[in-house]
Amino acid sequence: MFKVYRKEIEWGGRPLVLETGKVARQADGAVMVRYGGTMVLCTAVGARSPRPGIDFFPLTVNYQEKTFAAGKIPGGFFKREGRPSEKEVLVSRLIDRPIRPLFAKGYRNETQVICTVLAHDLENDPDVVAMIGTSAALTLSGLPFLGPIGACRVGYIDGDYVLNPRVDELPSSGLDLVLAGTSEGVLMVESEAKELDEQTMLGAVTFGHRQMGAVIDLIIDLAEQCARDPVELPEAPSGVDDLKARLAAGYADDIKAAYQISTKLDRVAALEAVRSRAMADLGAEEPGASLVGGLLKSLESDVVRGWILDTGQRIDGRDLKTVRPIVSEVGILDRAHGSALFTRGETQALVVTTLGTGQDEQIIDALGGEYREHFMLHYNFPPYSVNETGRLGSPGRREIGHGKLAWRAVRPLMPAKEDFPYTIRVVSEITESNGSSSMATVCGSSLALMDAGVPLKAPVAGIAMGLIKDGDRFAVLTDILGDEDHLGDMDFKVAGTASGVTSLQMDIKITSITEQIMAQALDQARDGRLHILQEMAGALAESRGEVNAYAPRITVITVPKDKIRDVIGSGGKVIREICEVSGAKIDIDDTGSIKIAAVDTGSATKAIEMIQAIVAEPEVGVIYSGKVVKVVDFGAFVNFLGNRDGLVHISELAPRRVGKVTDIVDVGHEVKVKVLGIDDRGKVKLSMKVVDQDTGADLSAAAGDA
Repeated sequence: MFKVYRKEIEWGGRPLVLETGKVARQADGAVMVRYGGTMVLCTAVGARSPRPGIDFFPLTVNYQEKTFAAGKIPGGFFKREGRPSEKEVLVSRLIDRPIRPLFAKGYRNETQVICTVLAHDLENDPDVVAMIGTSAALTLSGLPFLGPIGACRVGYIDGDYVLNPRVDELPSSGLDLVLAGTSEGVLMVESEAKELDEQTMLGAVTFGHRQMGAVIDLIIDLAEQCARDPVELPEAPSGVDDLKARLAAGYADDIKAAYQISTKLDRVAALEAVRSRAMADLGAEEPGASLVGGLLKSLESDVVRGWILDTGQRIDGRDLKTVRPIVSEVGILDRAHGSALFTRGETQALVVTTLGTGQDEQIIDALGGEYREHFMLHYNFPPYSVNETGRLGSPGRREIGHGKLAWRAVRPLMPAKEDFPYTIRVVSEITESNGSSSMATVCGSSLALMDAGVPLKAPVAGIAMGLIKDGDRFAVLTDILGDEDHLGDMDFKVAGTASGVTSLQMDIKITSITEQIMAQALDQARDGRLHILQEMAGALAESRGEVNAYAPRITVITVPKDKIRDVIGSGGKVIREICEVSGAKIDIDDTGSIKIAAVDTGSATKAIEMIQAIVAEPEVGVIYSGKVVKVVDFGAFVNFLGNRDGLVHISELAPRRVGKVTDIVDVGHEVKVKVLGIDDRGKVKLSMKVVDQDTGADLSAAAGDA
């Protein structure tokens, strides 16, 4: 019934299997990929005709993790998968970035890729598996995809590069780098590193590109057996060449003049005037306004790229290596735990750090199991930042992706949780944007964290590099503008400290770049990063050393494990009472470590005293204050140390013969007692008669001295 095609290789010490023809047969392309015990179904479907009136390629990539893949049932009330998790959004972007530039120019049919994780062995992350499956599905589909691409993960353990390190190996790796590319070169890089030098990073990219060649060959072997016939692209409308020539003759000079205006809003207004005039002159003619708009964009690209390559001068008048003017400020919000305003040219980030307790940690329910995250970085891009109106709502894919990039850049410099027991949230509000707001977020986050007293190992900064390439000619641009990103061939973001790289992200819009270009981009990025770090140091060079006055102070104490139950109490009654009385927040874990958080020291001191009173053991010969909790014929029971009670025998109530216990004390009386002894069963013998009930002095000691 099924005609199944299957290809397999040994790759990175595990079998990689591609299979098609059995599942999802009505999709244009469908491939089941297995790597180790992880399985992902990848499908690709393209509409049969283009959507009318659009001048862009409508590609959608959806990566989804099914909880049954790890033998789990979804949490929550509805018990089914809901909105995409952050991981699903990030992997969807990871897949989209290398495949989008490889679709044929002029292809406008709506296209959707869906990758579904069906099995997860908890060793091999499904993200790279999904990228490989997407490449295979598109290659088989007949859609105009100029692939295939390969993908892999590279680690760096004990000085050696490791292909596709397992999940449990990554914590010991100095690098977590994912890359994708064709046989010609690399198209996409996403990484987090522990201050590695540029040569080590470049070596990792080169190593990964060599290793993915076997995957590309495997996909080609499968396609030779069962690929569908190619989809025919629509013919270009007649008169395009003539229209293009008329646009160049009539508007190229005006476009060049507009792009030499350094201020963004003025430049946008001048360009809009040129576009409006061109549409009025030519938009009503055949073949229509949409084609005129597309050709104008192409003309703008040609003008800007040619100007940069010919003159070495940028849109805003800078040379290729100069970083825009930088202004760094810290402590600009009165009650924030830490804040910074980082401005670079016309890009600005207002970044705020908030310190919390363990109760504020984010609980993440992932396929690999539930875990807690104590460092969060969130990026917001309001429409006013680019002089637009728009709807505010939950963060989009771009905001999640940019926030994660900045998080990766900063995380390697964060102190260990044991050394700085706070939950940390950083929020970056982009208040202006004209290129590289994610790297402004990195710089602002570093400043805001240090302003909050977080002991970063070193300040971290980020910079975005661009590329203009035409044949053998190329120009690498430092600190790119938004237009240079849009019209250029590369978006290459590098973040790190003065010692090395902590994050690298690269997207290529052409088929590939050479190792020479990548090396030059890394060198220029290092120079730019060092310059930015020097400018940031003018505002704050290192952590303030202590947390802000408005932030909670966290004190850590340890109690014996067998006392944890006493501190918590039945149903949490005791610990709730401590929080209510003291005003502090308290976290306790299974090891007996207790974190007491309070804004003022009095609250923390009160909480500590209450906890220590509960866990303290009575000492023979020591005098304590207590309260009578029960009266019996032979004496009184006194609560004197936390929840610890002891008996004052009737003979120890007073230095005279006592007829009735209630002649001396009753329930609720405050008394002072001395511990006379503790028997083998833990029962405590107390005395009141040897203690001055007014002063608390030890009368037996005084008698001995006398």
